[in-house]
Amino acid sequence: MSGTSEGPTPAADLIRSAVTESDISAAAGAEPPMRDSPGAEPFAHGALGTGPLAFGTVATGPPVHDAPAAATGSPAPVPAVEPPAPQSPAGPPRPPGRPCAEPFPYRRAFTAAPLAMALIDSEGLVVSANDALAALLGAEPEALADRAAADLMDLASDARVWHAYREVLRGVQRSLRCTRRLKRPDGRSLWAQVTVEPLAQGAPGLLLSVTDISARRELQARLRHLEMHDPVTRLPNRTLFFERLTAALHAESYEPGGTGRIGLCYLDLDGFKAVNDTLGHRVGDLLLASVAERLTRCAEEAGDGRAGTPLVARLGGDEFALLVEDSTGTDQLAELAESVLTVLQEPFDLSGRRLSVSASIGVVERRAAGTTATALMQAADTTLYWAKADGKARWTLFDPERNAHRMTRQALASTLRPAIERGEFALEYQPLVGMADGRVHGVEALVRWEHPQFGVLAPNRFITLAEEDGSIVPLGRWVLRTACRQARRWQLDHPGEPPIFVSVNVAVRQVWDSDLVADVAATLAETELAPHLLQLELTESAVMGSAGRPLQALKALSDMGVRIAIDDFGTGYSNLAYLSRLPVSVLKLDGSFVRGFQYETHGNRERREPLGHDETPGGGEPLGNGENGRMYGDGGAGERDAAADEVIVEAMVQLAHRLGLTVTAECVETSAQATRLRRIGCDTGQGWLYSRPVPPDRISELLGSPGAGVQAGVGNP
Repeated sequence: MSGTSEGPTPAADLIRSAVTESDISAAAGAEPPMRDSPGAEPFAHGALGTGPLAFGTVATGPPVHDAPAAATGSPAPVPAVEPPAPQSPAGPPRPPGRPCAEPFPYRRAFTAAPLAMALIDSEGLVVSANDALAALLGAEPEALADRAAADLMDLASDARVWHAYREVLRGVQRSLRCTRRLKRPDGRSLWAQVTVEPLAQGAPGLLLSVTDISARRELQARLRHLEMHDPVTRLPNRTLFFERLTAALHAESYEPGGTGRIGLCYLDLDGFKAVNDTLGHRVGDLLLASVAERLTRCAEEAGDGRAGTPLVARLGGDEFALLVEDSTGTDQLAELAESVLTVLQEPFDLSGRRLSVSASIGVVERRAAGTTATALMQAADTTLYWAKADGKARWTLFDPERNAHRMTRQALASTLRPAIERGEFALEYQPLVGMADGRVHGVEALVRWEHPQFGVLAPNRFITLAEEDGSIVPLGRWVLRTACRQARRWQLDHPGEPPIFVSVNVAVRQVWDSDLVADVAATLAETELAPHLLQLELTESAVMGSAGRPLQALKALSDMGVRIAIDDFGTGYSNLAYLSRLPVSVLKLDGSFVRGFQYETHGNRERREPLGHDETPGGGEPLGNGENGRMYGDGGAGERDAAADEVIVEAMVQLAHRLGLTVTAECVETSAQATRLRRIGCDTGQGWLYSRPVPPDRISELLGSPGAGVQAGVGNP
């Protein structure tokens, strides 16, 4: 029998180390071996006397006498008597001073030992093999003589093992221990632990011992399978998935003819928690197992005609992954994700129940080089979140630009609170101008983040983040205090002019998470600003649903004399019944209505007023690229929409006036818009026609100008 191997031995199969450094040197002056018979040098004297098969030795030599006794009257010791040398059945009496060879008993012990062993010479040829080794290899002991041990144990098929074996034969290394897979003549294979080591100090030859570890390997394989597979779905689990993923990303695993790319579909079942909560975990487990079967079938179909079948794994809970090695591009992953959604749309029949589920899938496909398992999973997890946020029951492809925006958003969120403590925020002010007299009646305070890395950021970049993590409370408190202090300073610097009010935006979370009434009272007392010169703006959606604590706070602020304004009126609930019950003083019409006034009808022709500025203007905040503005495809539609907007605005102004409220129009961009708003009866206007948001010193210049009036574009840089 000759051993064979299914490829190089993995490093894990080398028990401890393939090469053990020698720590025992040959004994100096070792006697030459005694020959029992031709070709039996390893069985000569000393070969088995002190090695692994040694049973003991008998020391012989001259008699030993005690030293003469001291003159104390004690009797002298009796001299030692040398016993007669025993007669060996194999030959004449051994000479004095020679260890007992006893070769035949040792040979019988070697032959009958249950451990498979063989004696090999320095060239690696088998000198003698015992019955256990012959039975293990399926051959007769005599047939193994003069065979190369490396061939029997398949040592030459693995370069590391072969090198270590040659080093042991030359006496450079102490011993070798490795694991090999051997095949018997009858076709059966077995796993064996092979050990090669010298017989004894100075003795020629080496001892080869072989242990059948097939049962242990089988047990280890079963245990590893249980460790690496999910018990519910029988799919590879998270550990095995990451093991395969890491191996696939390793440069040495790239196939010569492969694409060098990798793809991943990361999916999560929509609403699975409700199944567990309502029907129990047993039904939930059945559903997971059924989903796993469909995913496996889908992967097998996707692998037909391709280099490999995608790996399906359950990562935990209701999360699954399909790993595609050597992917051909995003089209392949998109096709796979679409097929997964299709197979999951079919209802599941579980224990007499018919269930329908859907899944959200994040798809990532990229080059394997330069990618790590962590980076790939982060991208897949982010994309899965996008799929759920976009409405679920869909797949979404990873978008680097969208991810960069997410990363920037995360960076801003993590530095928001420290930025408040470091004082990285500043206020700009946009005038609120009387439509009738053109005078500055007030200003709206608009916060800016002077970020050290991203520059000056408008509120739409960070206000939502501040509301999510609660930092809007300290930020809003700072804005309130700073704006009131500035309004008081303007009042003191321009005593001859009517004082202007300052309008501050308030988030609904400030009402819930802080004592807004106490904060306002303390700020007014600290800055000595009159309550009627402070206006608080809340969005329509926040005010219209107010009840309980928010409503009490608004009433307390109104009783204090603070003005309450509803921002962006006309775009939220628009529940007019609330206007009669809420302590509101001002309605700020949303700019979408006012922008319709950009069209003015002259006979049967429609003309759009020029904006007069390089950038698209806005009301309280610049619109940036003007994406939210309404664009009209034909003159008739623009004329009808402009007329409808004017009717709606006129109705809201009249309603507000009947309720005792004043009206502010946002996004006033042209003089024609201002003229029509003035004709309708709007009280104040705000927009780039009058001024962009500017630093406080520019407001001081406006207040110091003759008449304190604002002409079109005067406040703009």
